Amino acid sequence: MDQVRVRFAPSPTGYLHIGGARTALFNWLFARKNGGRLILRIEDTDRERLKEDSVNQILESLKWLGIDWDEGPQKGGDYGPYYQSQRQEFYQAAAESLLQKGKAYYCFCTEEELERERERQRRECLPLHYSGRCRNLSHDEVRERLEQGQKYVVRIKWPETGQIVVNDMIRGPVTFQNEQIDDFVIMKSNGWPAYNFACAVDDHAMEITHVIRAEDHLTNTPKQQFIYEALNYRVPQFAHLSMILAPDRSKLSKRHGATSVSEFKEMGCLPEAIINYLTLLGWSPPGEEKEIISPEEAIKLFSLDKVSKTAAVYDIQKLFWLNGHYIRNYDMEELTSQAVPFFIREGIISQSEAEQNREYILSVIEAVRERVKTLQELPETCRYFFEDVTDYDEKGKKKHFTKEGVENLLSQGKERLAQVQDFTVENTEKAYRDLIEELNIKGGQIIHPTRLALTGRTAGPGLFDVMALLGKERCLKRLLKAIEFIKTYKGEENIK
Repeated sequence: MDQVRVRFAPSPTGYLHIGGARTALFNWLFARKNGGRLILRIEDTDRERLKEDSVNQILESLKWLGIDWDEGPQKGGDYGPYYQSQRQEFYQAAAESLLQKGKAYYCFCTEEELERERERQRRECLPLHYSGRCRNLSHDEVRERLEQGQKYVVRIKWPETGQIVVNDMIRGPVTFQNEQIDDFVIMKSNGWPAYNFACAVDDHAMEITHVIRAEDHLTNTPKQQFIYEALNYRVPQFAHLSMILAPDRSKLSKRHGATSVSEFKEMGCLPEAIINYLTLLGWSPPGEEKEIISPEEAIKLFSLDKVSKTAAVYDIQKLFWLNGHYIRNYDMEELTSQAVPFFIREGIISQSEAEQNREYILSVIEAVRERVKTLQELPETCRYFFEDVTDYDEKGKKKHFTKEGVENLLSQGKERLAQVQDFTVENTEKAYRDLIEELNIKGGQIIHPTRLALTGRTAGPGLFDVMALLGKERCLKRLLKAIEFIKTYKGEENIK
């Protein structure tokens, strides 16, 4: 068996979206499972839709996800160039071969003529197919028109009857009736190749053995297969991945939330979580159901026969759940490195503070990471560790700060904390537990208002973890501030 060679061939007309990332991932998994190679090819012949920064964004997104390619931009290889815009000689040579064999022909129809033809077909409710009016021009007439400098495209000479069968590794045989397809363009009037032609020529030149791509390319496959056969190329094996639909089973779009890899990165998703999510989006490993799967596990288990034929449903909440799992289990040093830019972006710390106080920041993140699903949530969750408390949760105030004797409890808690020499989790907890026992009260009677006083919130990490991180001076200061606030607040509540 030849070495497996697969390719991911994005068009740089936008950012890498979730569907494209899954296609790249499944190609990568298939290549790694079978000891093959993944080729990255940039299909940039649609010059009108190109976006300047798309290529770099696609490359950076793939690298951030951990999807490494073996040949292509930034890597090189023996089958380059890896940009279609640099491969004109391949397409021209292949088109010339088809013209000489009589399997393609020059078409001189103007856009106005083609539009009139389409208008007639619309009126008569006919398929919008090219009529083939230039298909049987004589050799002399073609030469004369070329010598006159008439604009032309090159069209494939598609069989008018019969059928073509695509053997799909996921879907099985898929039959297309030849009458449903017309003599499509392979070389445009501007000299650039059409998508289906360039794709087939390059897949052959790069010795691609398996084409794994999205289902919406299935209708392109008979055209490409015909080109392979017309040029006496070996036809690769095809596998078309099911569509990714929105929760309402409509086509996935911007209105359903973030859809590009860079957007998920900006939202604070970890690459491991995205890879885990995409791995299980339309593929399931054999045996027991798995929610958490590493790339290493996926490589061992991956096979195309476990790829679903039905559409996969995009579930952003599932992705966030996975992301929360990875945040809770991430290496703390690496998690801190990834989280710090979000703190800086929110203005909670500066770059210099991030460098000087790294150990403190790490400890704070470690204390709260159980409570967040994205890195974007961390700064607000941690804010009271870096800034003074300026307000208290509205429901919390009414519930905890209006109770009889709450000021006295906070004062006694403050006094006990003032006596703690080594301000650790264990020592602060002992001070409070002793006070609770002496006063013969329930722990929540003092713990809940203390949490509100120290953080401004009613929920968070363990109270004594919070105390140890804030330190003695800030705890005493905030308790005093809360006691003063309660006096005024109770008066206002009484007036109401």
